[in-house]
Amino acid sequence: MARHLITSAIPYINGIKHLGNLVGSQLPADLFARYQRARGNEVMFICATDEHGTPAELAAAKAGKPVAEYCAEMHEVQAKIAEGFRLSFDHFGRSSSPQNHRLTQHFAVKLAEAGLIREVSETQMYSKADGRFLPDRYIEGTCPNCGFESARGDQCDNCTKQLDPVDLINPHSTISGSTDLEMRETKHLFLRQSAMKDRLDAWIDSKSDWPVLTTSIAKKWLHDGDGLQDRGITRDLSWGVPAQFEGAPWSGMEGKVFYVWFDAPIEYIAATEEWTEKTGGDWERWWRTDKGADDVTYTQFMGKDNVPFHTLSFPATILGSGEPWKLVDYIKSFNYLNYDGGQFSTSRGRGVFMDQALELLPADYWRWWLLSHAPESADAEFTWENFQVSANKDLADVLGNFVSRITKFTRSKFGEAIPEGGSWGEQEAALIEDLTTRIRAYETHMEEKDIRKAAMELRGIWVAGNEYLQASAPWSVFKTDPDQAAAIARLALNLIPIYAVLSAPFIPDAAKIMLEAMGDEDRGWPGDVKTALEALPAGHAFSTPEVLFRKITDEEREEWQERFAGTRD
Repeated sequence: MARHLITSAIPYINGIKHLGNLVGSQLPADLFARYQRARGNEVMFICATDEHGTPAELAAAKAGKPVAEYCAEMHEVQAKIAEGFRLSFDHFGRSSSPQNHRLTQHFAVKLAEAGLIREVSETQMYSKADGRFLPDRYIEGTCPNCGFESARGDQCDNCTKQLDPVDLINPHSTISGSTDLEMRETKHLFLRQSAMKDRLDAWIDSKSDWPVLTTSIAKKWLHDGDGLQDRGITRDLSWGVPAQFEGAPWSGMEGKVFYVWFDAPIEYIAATEEWTEKTGGDWERWWRTDKGADDVTYTQFMGKDNVPFHTLSFPATILGSGEPWKLVDYIKSFNYLNYDGGQFSTSRGRGVFMDQALELLPADYWRWWLLSHAPESADAEFTWENFQVSANKDLADVLGNFVSRITKFTRSKFGEAIPEGGSWGEQEAALIEDLTTRIRAYETHMEEKDIRKAAMELRGIWVAGNEYLQASAPWSVFKTDPDQAAAIARLALNLIPIYAVLSAPFIPDAAKIMLEAMGDEDRGWPGDVKTALEALPAGHAFSTPEVLFRKITDEEREEWQERFAGTRD
């Protein structure tokens, strides 16, 4: 039994995420976790809310709530939505947890002992109107690299370039909007990433199987311009992991916290420790190579904007600590999902957000479309026309239609038990061969995290059953040879639990309904197709499920398209 540690990039606490956020991290991570569990492997699937930094403070201020109270409430909201999308986390933690505070400070001490942290006195943006320093997202302006007008003080979301607030053109405070800013001196801790450059470069070079998107972004940060730069890991904020603490090898950091992008990835480890407190399990066997994690395969899932921190900053923390922590084995990164010719926008009401999606349709509709259109090789685009066509053709016409046709036919001719009689012939042998080839290809795509290819292979597996049913035509055969019609129905009914198990990583609710209808909830993975097609014997009771997937009407599509159009950029 293989062991898989799987983490999804942790979403910011500041509000409900849109479908692009979902398909860029949590959903494909869940797909992979469900698949590995279905194959009998041991899985630890971890996610959390990212609760520190300026996004949390700004959102809490806007909501008129203390930041701790706001974060606690939004964690519950995000956890409930994750459950609605059937995200099967082993633990959904919080970066504000005591475990993450302790671990973050521990790593900082270890890095300092290794000579990888330096104190820097620097000038930083100070807003007279707000009476405070303005770190990161408290400043916005025009990106000097690409001209994007809403670049933040730490990074441009448009071109992903790492920035410092002083780089911005026409900067302003996001608190008051004031442009009356000046540079004042303050002291901060910096992670000496530049000292780790060669080691990180060699490590990235060793990952020849990683997506080009992942390695190209890492290489860009390593080599463009002056190369990998040291990174400030403290900020002048009140909410976060305190940078001055008992045992700290520095002084004068009162009133400062660790930068959110220093402590957020550490939460992957801390969340597993939180899981230990909840379950009594052993978190160290997942994260410490001296405690059993040397046989773990660790896979991370994230959008491309998070790649620099996971390929460079977090590995610099892990490697630089000098301790035997588990390093990531594979980083699956994604491009962006756009919305109907533009970007998702909370402020402009453009696009579908996770809570709204669940109000419209069950999770399986969204899971199937998002995963089968995952932005792996390039940015993808959500349109209502494409969504309607995909749901109606793939889910309703192919899978749903197959289940409905064979269960209703069998019930009408033989009753609600699998019929006996007849034997398999050339058609059945051809189907078994085709399915065997396709299922092995599906397994390969899933192992390689080729999500769109896996989705298309799964659809092909569904289509094969429909084509068999159409070609064998048991409703016609029944008129002259009821026994042979029974043999066809018996095979087709046995396809349903196979489809359920294969489909469960993509559409878990429909899979559960299929297994329950066939009275086969404990069905395992179809290693041998012929054996799997004989698993439910004649006389085994089944039921005819309700419609698995209803079709989306043109009227619904038009209404939703108008409702979520928002205002154009």
